[in-house]
Amino acid sequence: MKHLITIWLHTGRMLLFLPLLFLTFSLTAQNVDSVSYPNFKVDGTLKTKVERVSDGMSRFSVRNSRVGVRGNINDYSSYRVQVELSNEGKFSVLDLSGTLKPVEGLSLTLGQMSIPLFNGYIITPSEMMFANRAFLGKYFLSSRDLGVSGKYVFNAGVVPVKIESGIFNGNTINDPVWKSDLSYGGRIELGSMKGLRFTAKMYDYPRNDSTHFVYYGADLRYEAEHWKVETEIMQQKSKTSHHKDMLSWYLQGARNIPIRTRMFEFIRPAVRWDAIDERREVSGFDVNRLTAGLGFGFIQKQFSSILRFDYEWYFVNHKMEIFSKNAEMDANKFTIELLLSF
Repeated sequence: MKHLITIWLHTGRMLLFLPLLFLTFSLTAQNVDSVSYPNFKVDGTLKTKVERVSDGMSRFSVRNSRVGVRGNINDYSSYRVQVELSNEGKFSVLDLSGTLKPVEGLSLTLGQMSIPLFNGYIITPSEMMFANRAFLGKYFLSSRDLGVSGKYVFNAGVVPVKIESGIFNGNTINDPVWKSDLSYGGRIELGSMKGLRFTAKMYDYPRNDSTHFVYYGADLRYEAEHWKVETEIMQQKSKTSHHKDMLSWYLQGARNIPIRTRMFEFIRPAVRWDAIDERREVSGFDVNRLTAGLGFGFIQKQFSSILRFDYEWYFVNHKMEIFSKNAEMDANKFTIELLLSF
Protein backbone atom coordinates (compact mmCIF):
# COMPACT_ATOMS: atom_id res chain seq x y z
CA MET A 1 0.00 0.00 0.00
CA LYS A 2 2.82 2.39 0.87
CA HIS A 3 4.43 1.92 -2.55
CA LEU A 4 1.12 2.59 -4.31
CA ILE A 5 0.53 5.75 -2.30
CA THR A 6 4.07 6.94 -3.07
CA ILE A 7 3.46 6.40 -6.81
CA TRP A 8 0.26 8.45 -6.69
CA LEU A 9 1.93 11.23 -4.72
CA HIS A 10 4.73 11.55 -7.29
CA THR A 11 2.19 11.38 -10.13
CA GLY A 12 0.13 14.10 -8.47
CA ARG A 13 3.10 16.45 -8.20
CA MET A 14 3.79 16.04 -11.91
CA LEU A 15 0.14 16.55 -12.87
CA LEU A 16 0.00 19.74 -10.81
CA PHE A 17 2.32 21.47 -13.26
CA LEU A 18 0.56 20.28 -16.43
CA PRO A 19 -1.98 23.15 -16.53
CA LEU A 20 0.80 25.70 -16.09
CA LEU A 21 2.64 24.20 -19.04
CA PHE A 22 -0.43 24.21 -21.26
CA LEU A 23 -1.50 27.69 -20.23
CA THR A 24 1.89 28.99 -21.32
CA PHE A 25 0.89 28.33 -24.90
CA SER A 26 -2.84 28.99 -24.74
CA LEU A 27 -5.40 30.52 -22.39
CA THR A 28 -8.11 28.15 -23.56
CA ALA A 29 -7.80 24.71 -22.05
CA GLN A 30 -9.25 21.69 -23.74
CA ASN A 31 -12.82 20.98 -22.64
CA VAL A 32 -13.11 17.99 -20.31
CA ASP A 33 -16.25 16.91 -22.18
CA SER A 34 -14.25 16.46 -25.38
CA VAL A 35 -14.05 12.93 -26.80
CA SER A 36 -10.27 13.19 -27.24
CA TYR A 37 -7.91 12.00 -24.51
CA PRO A 38 -6.11 12.88 -22.36
CA ASN A 39 -7.86 16.08 -21.29
CA PHE A 40 -7.91 18.40 -18.32
CA LYS A 41 -9.82 21.22 -16.71
CA VAL A 42 -8.41 23.82 -14.32
CA ASP A 43 -10.57 25.04 -11.43
CA GLY A 44 -10.03 27.35 -8.50
CA THR A 45 -11.55 29.16 -5.55
CA LEU A 46 -10.59 32.45 -3.91
CA LYS A 47 -12.30 33.29 -0.63
CA THR A 48 -11.35 36.52 1.10
CA LYS A 49 -13.18 38.23 3.94
CA VAL A 50 -13.23 40.82 6.70
CA GLU A 51 -14.70 40.06 10.13
CA ARG A 52 -15.72 42.22 13.07
CA VAL A 53 -16.82 40.86 16.43
CA SER A 54 -19.01 42.43 19.09
CA ASP A 55 -16.06 43.52 21.28
CA GLY A 56 -14.73 45.78 18.48
CA MET A 57 -11.93 43.50 17.21
CA SER A 58 -11.55 43.10 13.43
CA ARG A 59 -9.42 41.17 10.96
CA PHE A 60 -8.88 40.70 7.23
CA SER A 61 -8.01 37.25 5.91
CA VAL A 62 -7.71 35.10 2.81
CA ARG A 63 -9.54 32.02 4.04
CA ASN A 64 -9.04 29.87 0.94
CA SER A 65 -7.15 30.08 -2.34
CA ARG A 66 -7.47 26.73 -4.07
CA VAL A 67 -6.20 25.71 -7.49
CA GLY A 68 -6.83 22.29 -8.99
CA VAL A 69 -6.86 20.24 -12.14
CA ARG A 70 -8.98 17.24 -13.05
CA GLY A 71 -9.29 15.23 -16.19
CA ASN A 72 -9.64 11.92 -17.99
CA ILE A 73 -6.82 9.80 -19.36
CA ASN A 74 -9.29 7.59 -21.24
CA ASP A 75 -12.84 6.28 -20.78
CA TYR A 76 -11.81 4.21 -17.77
CA SER A 77 -9.38 6.35 -15.78
CA SER A 78 -9.17 9.90 -14.42
CA TYR A 79 -7.17 11.99 -11.97
CA ARG A 80 -7.63 14.83 -9.48
CA VAL A 81 -5.03 17.24 -8.06
CA GLN A 82 -5.81 20.24 -5.83
CA VAL A 83 -3.67 22.46 -3.60
CA GLU A 84 -4.47 25.16 -1.07
CA LEU A 85 -2.15 28.12 -1.72
CA SER A 86 -3.14 29.90 1.48
CA ASN A 87 -5.40 28.53 4.19
CA GLU A 88 -5.01 31.34 6.73
CA GLY A 89 -1.41 31.67 5.51
CA LYS A 90 -0.59 27.97 5.21
CA PHE A 91 0.11 25.97 2.02
CA SER A 92 -1.21 22.41 1.81
CA VAL A 93 -1.89 19.68 -0.72
CA LEU A 94 -5.56 18.65 -0.67
CA ASP A 95 -6.21 16.09 -3.40
CA LEU A 96 -3.81 13.70 -5.11
CA SER A 97 -5.73 10.76 -6.51
CA GLY A 98 -6.36 8.55 -9.49
CA THR A 99 -9.63 6.81 -10.34
CA LEU A 100 -10.42 3.67 -12.32
CA LYS A 101 -13.88 2.88 -13.71
CA PRO A 102 -13.88 -0.84 -14.53
CA VAL A 103 -17.64 -1.15 -15.14
CA GLU A 104 -20.53 1.25 -15.55
CA GLY A 105 -21.50 2.86 -12.25
CA LEU A 106 -18.44 1.64 -10.33
CA SER A 107 -15.36 3.78 -9.60
CA LEU A 108 -12.27 3.01 -7.48
CA THR A 109 -10.05 5.85 -6.22
CA LEU A 110 -6.57 5.57 -4.69
CA GLY A 111 -4.58 8.43 -3.14
CA GLN A 112 -5.48 11.46 -1.03
CA MET A 113 -9.16 12.36 -1.19
CA SER A 114 -12.28 13.30 0.78
CA ILE A 115 -13.53 10.71 3.25
CA PRO A 116 -17.14 9.46 2.83
CA LEU A 117 -18.53 11.37 5.82
CA PHE A 118 -19.17 15.04 5.04
CA ASN A 119 -21.42 16.71 2.48
CA GLY A 120 -19.51 18.84 0.00
CA TYR A 121 -21.87 21.79 0.48
CA ILE A 122 -20.85 21.96 4.16
CA ILE A 123 -17.03 21.82 3.80
CA THR A 124 -16.22 22.96 0.24
CA PRO A 125 -15.70 26.76 0.04
CA SER A 126 -17.22 27.13 -3.45
CA GLU A 127 -20.40 25.26 -2.40
CA MET A 128 -21.01 26.59 1.11
CA MET A 129 -24.10 28.65 1.89
CA PHE A 130 -22.33 30.84 4.48
CA ALA A 131 -18.88 32.31 5.07
CA ASN A 132 -18.23 29.95 8.01
CA ARG A 133 -18.77 26.19 8.10
CA ALA A 134 -21.36 24.49 10.27
CA PHE A 135 -20.01 23.26 13.62
CA LEU A 136 -19.97 19.59 12.59
CA GLY A 137 -17.99 20.39 9.42
CA LYS A 138 -15.37 22.41 11.31
CA TYR A 139 -14.78 20.83 14.72
CA PHE A 140 -15.27 17.09 14.26
CA LEU A 141 -12.67 15.68 11.86
CA SER A 142 -10.40 16.50 8.93
CA SER A 143 -12.31 16.00 5.70
CA ARG A 144 -9.46 14.29 3.78
CA ASP A 145 -7.10 11.37 4.22
CA LEU A 146 -4.85 8.95 2.33
CA GLY A 147 -6.51 5.72 1.32
CA VAL A 148 -8.67 3.85 -1.15
CA SER A 149 -12.40 4.26 -1.75
CA GLY A 150 -15.10 2.88 -3.99
CA LYS A 151 -18.39 4.25 -5.28
CA TYR A 152 -21.24 2.43 -6.93
CA VAL A 153 -24.13 4.34 -8.52
CA PHE A 154 -27.35 2.72 -9.72
CA ASN A 155 -31.11 3.23 -9.82
CA ALA A 156 -33.50 1.38 -7.52
CA GLY A 157 -36.59 1.87 -9.64
CA VAL A 158 -36.88 5.64 -10.02
CA VAL A 159 -34.63 6.41 -7.02
CA PRO A 160 -30.92 7.14 -7.69
CA VAL A 161 -28.70 5.28 -5.21
CA LYS A 162 -25.03 5.86 -4.40
CA ILE A 163 -23.01 3.62 -2.09
CA GLU A 164 -19.54 4.76 -0.94
CA SER A 165 -16.97 3.08 1.29
CA GLY A 166 -13.27 3.44 1.96
CA ILE A 167 -10.22 2.52 4.05
CA PHE A 168 -7.80 5.25 5.13
CA ASN A 169 -4.66 5.87 7.17
CA GLY A 170 -6.69 7.61 9.86
CA ASN A 171 -4.02 10.19 10.62
CA THR A 172 -3.80 13.48 8.72
CA ILE A 173 -3.39 14.52 5.10
CA ASN A 174 0.09 14.45 3.54
CA ASP A 175 1.34 12.02 6.22
CA PRO A 176 1.59 8.36 5.04
CA VAL A 177 2.22 6.77 8.45
CA TRP A 178 2.48 3.04 9.21
CA LYS A 179 -0.48 1.83 11.33
CA SER A 180 -1.99 -1.45 12.44
CA ASP A 181 -5.50 0.00 12.86
CA LEU A 182 -6.79 1.80 9.78
CA SER A 183 -9.85 4.01 9.53
CA TYR A 184 -12.84 2.89 7.53
CA GLY A 185 -16.32 4.11 6.78
CA GLY A 186 -19.09 4.47 4.27
CA ARG A 187 -22.33 6.13 3.35
CA ILE A 188 -25.48 5.42 1.39
CA GLU A 189 -27.29 8.12 -0.54
CA LEU A 190 -30.87 7.96 -1.81
CA GLY A 191 -32.08 10.58 -4.26
CA SER A 192 -30.28 13.37 -6.10
CA MET A 193 -29.25 16.96 -5.48
CA LYS A 194 -32.42 18.15 -7.21
CA GLY A 195 -35.52 17.16 -5.32
CA LEU A 196 -35.40 15.05 -2.15
CA ARG A 197 -32.18 13.36 -0.97
CA PHE A 198 -31.28 11.34 2.15
CA THR A 199 -27.91 10.00 3.29
CA ALA A 200 -26.70 7.95 6.26
CA LYS A 201 -23.01 7.48 7.13
CA MET A 202 -20.56 5.94 9.58
CA TYR A 203 -16.80 6.39 10.05
CA ASP A 204 -14.41 4.64 12.46
CA TYR A 205 -11.31 6.71 13.26
CA PRO A 206 -8.65 5.02 15.46
CA ARG A 207 -5.84 7.59 15.29
CA ASN A 208 -3.70 6.50 18.27
CA ASP A 209 -3.90 5.03 21.78
CA SER A 210 -5.56 8.15 23.21
CA THR A 211 -7.73 9.14 20.23
CA HIS A 212 -10.33 6.80 18.80
CA PHE A 213 -13.66 8.15 17.57
CA VAL A 214 -16.63 6.62 15.80
CA TYR A 215 -18.90 8.97 13.83
CA TYR A 216 -22.55 8.42 12.95
CA GLY A 217 -24.62 10.80 10.89
CA ALA A 218 -27.66 11.33 8.70
CA ASP A 219 -28.96 14.22 6.62
CA LEU A 220 -32.01 15.20 4.62
CA ARG A 221 -32.28 17.92 1.99
CA TYR A 222 -34.71 19.22 -0.62
CA GLU A 223 -33.81 21.49 -3.53
CA ALA A 224 -36.22 23.14 -5.96
CA GLU A 225 -35.48 25.57 -8.78
CA HIS A 226 -34.89 28.68 -6.65
CA TRP A 227 -34.67 27.42 -3.07
CA LYS A 228 -33.29 24.61 -0.89
CA VAL A 229 -33.40 23.45 2.72
CA GLU A 230 -30.95 21.08 4.43
CA THR A 231 -30.62 19.45 7.86
CA GLU A 232 -28.05 17.08 9.32
CA ILE A 233 -27.13 15.50 12.63
CA MET A 234 -23.81 13.87 13.55
CA GLN A 235 -22.45 12.21 16.67
CA GLN A 236 -18.79 11.84 17.63
CA LYS A 237 -18.45 8.89 20.01
CA SER A 238 -15.12 8.58 21.87
CA LYS A 239 -13.84 5.05 22.43
CA THR A 240 -11.29 6.25 25.01
CA SER A 241 -11.52 8.20 28.27
CA HIS A 242 -9.25 10.97 26.95
CA HIS A 243 -11.99 12.75 24.96
CA LYS A 244 -15.66 13.56 25.33
CA ASP A 245 -18.53 12.62 23.06
CA MET A 246 -19.97 15.39 20.91
CA LEU A 247 -23.26 15.85 19.12
CA SER A 248 -24.03 18.50 16.52
CA TRP A 249 -26.79 19.37 14.07
CA TYR A 250 -27.84 22.15 11.72
CA LEU A 251 -30.86 23.34 9.78
CA GLN A 252 -30.26 25.78 6.94
CA GLY A 253 -32.03 27.14 3.91
CA ALA A 254 -31.63 29.69 1.13
CA ARG A 255 -33.58 31.19 -1.73
CA ASN A 256 -32.29 32.64 -5.01
CA ILE A 257 -34.11 35.76 -6.19
CA PRO A 258 -33.24 36.58 -9.84
CA ILE A 259 -32.36 40.21 -10.54
CA ARG A 260 -30.87 42.11 -13.49
CA THR A 261 -28.07 44.54 -12.73
CA ARG A 262 -24.62 45.21 -14.17
CA MET A 263 -22.87 43.32 -11.36
CA PHE A 264 -25.32 40.71 -10.07
CA GLU A 265 -27.76 38.12 -11.39
CA PHE A 266 -29.36 37.04 -8.12
CA ILE A 267 -29.86 37.88 -4.44
CA ARG A 268 -29.61 34.98 -1.98
CA PRO A 269 -31.04 35.39 1.54
CA ALA A 270 -30.05 32.48 3.79
CA VAL A 271 -30.51 31.44 7.40
CA ARG A 272 -28.98 28.68 9.56
CA TRP A 273 -29.37 27.36 13.08
CA ASP A 274 -26.68 24.98 14.30
CA ALA A 275 -25.69 23.65 17.71
CA ILE A 276 -23.01 21.53 19.35
CA ASP A 277 -22.92 19.70 22.67
CA GLU A 278 -20.47 17.64 24.76
CA ARG A 279 -22.49 17.24 27.98
CA ARG A 280 -25.08 14.64 27.07
CA GLU A 281 -26.20 14.31 30.70
CA VAL A 282 -27.32 17.98 30.77
CA SER A 283 -30.36 19.04 28.77
CA GLY A 284 -29.83 21.60 26.01
CA PHE A 285 -26.87 22.17 23.71
CA ASP A 286 -23.72 23.80 25.07
CA VAL A 287 -23.43 26.28 22.17
CA ASN A 288 -26.12 27.41 19.74
CA ARG A 289 -25.65 29.75 16.79
CA LEU A 290 -28.01 31.63 14.53
CA THR A 291 -26.57 32.84 11.22
CA ALA A 292 -28.38 35.19 8.83
CA GLY A 293 -26.87 36.02 5.46
CA LEU A 294 -27.51 37.98 2.30
CA GLY A 295 -25.55 37.27 -0.86
CA PHE A 296 -25.27 39.08 -4.20
CA GLY A 297 -23.86 36.98 -7.02
CA PHE A 298 -23.66 35.89 -10.61
CA ILE A 299 -23.11 32.55 -12.31
CA GLN A 300 -21.70 32.18 -15.83
CA LYS A 301 -20.55 29.11 -17.73
CA GLN A 302 -17.00 29.12 -16.38
CA PHE A 303 -17.02 31.67 -13.55
CA SER A 304 -19.16 32.53 -10.54
CA SER A 305 -18.98 35.09 -7.78
CA ILE A 306 -20.88 35.98 -4.64
CA LEU A 307 -20.54 38.88 -2.21
CA ARG A 308 -21.87 37.80 1.20
CA PHE A 309 -22.93 39.68 4.31
CA ASP A 310 -23.35 37.34 7.30
CA TYR A 311 -24.09 37.92 10.95
CA GLU A 312 -23.71 35.23 13.62
CA TRP A 313 -25.34 35.25 17.04
CA TYR A 314 -23.82 32.84 19.58
CA PHE A 315 -25.79 31.52 22.55
CA VAL A 316 -23.30 29.91 24.95
CA ASN A 317 -24.76 27.80 27.74
CA HIS A 318 -21.45 26.13 28.58
CA LYS A 319 -17.91 27.05 27.50
CA MET A 320 -16.31 24.41 25.27
CA GLU A 321 -12.60 23.78 24.75
CA ILE A 322 -12.94 23.79 20.96
CA PHE A 323 -13.70 27.52 21.16
CA SER A 324 -10.81 28.37 23.52
CA LYS A 325 -8.24 29.31 20.86
CA ASN A 326 -9.30 32.95 21.08
CA ALA A 327 -12.16 34.98 22.49
CA GLU A 328 -13.50 35.78 19.02
CA MET A 329 -14.34 32.17 18.11
CA ASP A 330 -17.69 32.14 19.93
CA ALA A 331 -18.41 35.90 19.86
CA ASN A 332 -21.17 37.53 17.82
CA LYS A 333 -19.63 38.22 14.45
CA PHE A 334 -20.27 40.26 11.28
CA THR A 335 -18.55 39.00 8.12
CA ILE A 336 -18.21 40.40 4.62
CA GLU A 337 -16.93 37.77 2.18
CA LEU A 338 -16.07 37.79 -1.51
CA LEU A 339 -16.01 34.34 -3.11
CA LEU A 340 -14.73 33.82 -6.67
CA SER A 341 -14.85 30.40 -8.37
CA PHE A 342 -13.84 29.19 -11.80
